[in-house]
Amino acid sequence: MSSYKKDRAFTDYVHKHIALPNIYKRIDWQEVRLKKSYAKFIDMTDGIDYIFRNGNAIKSVQERFREEKYKTFNDFTIRYRRDKNKHEDRKESEYFKMKAHYFTYGILNCSKKEVSKSSEFLKYAIIDLKKVYEKLDSGAIFISDNGQNKCRIINNNRLECPVKYNSDGSSSFFPVDISFLVKLWGGDMVVVQDGFL
Repeated sequence: MSSYKKDRAFTDYVHKHIALPNIYKRIDWQEVRLKKSYAKFIDMTDGIDYIFRNGNAIKSVQERFREEKYKTFNDFTIRYRRDKNKHEDRKESEYFKMKAHYFTYGILNCSKKEVSKSSEFLKYAIIDLKKVYEKLDSGAIFISDNGQNKCRIINNNRLECPVKYNSDGSSSFFPVDISFLVKLWGGDMVVVQDGFL
């Protein structure tokens, strides 16, 4: 099985068996069933993995799940660039195309290989991406290729997020520290969380 297929199988399993009962059910978000072709299209073009309904409100969501070895991290990550991609139109990653309103991020209590034995998250959060992107647009959150490993608060009112590079050189990403979002702007950007604060 290819690396992509393994990652997709892992994410699909976690969504169905762990995220739905442990996160979405608790906040009364019901998944909207989509045609497979449309679901694939909005994933590829808009970075939307799932659509939920909460009362009359529609919630578009991107999900990312990590295994237990990431439990010490207090940030979620957004893929940034794929500069070595031979296709020019694929060099800009999810940061440039993502239109999902929310980002669900969870760290499991197991490794990827043992996911079928897991039933819970060590940490999870739903982040209001629209508000994060508003801060990025205004410069209150900014991305910096500064060689640092972690986010830092600048002048008590801005959040600097470093560009990080995957070891294989395939892509870059930047972390956004959830506790710093809350420290700077209160609970406004975090819809729900457990374990990050």
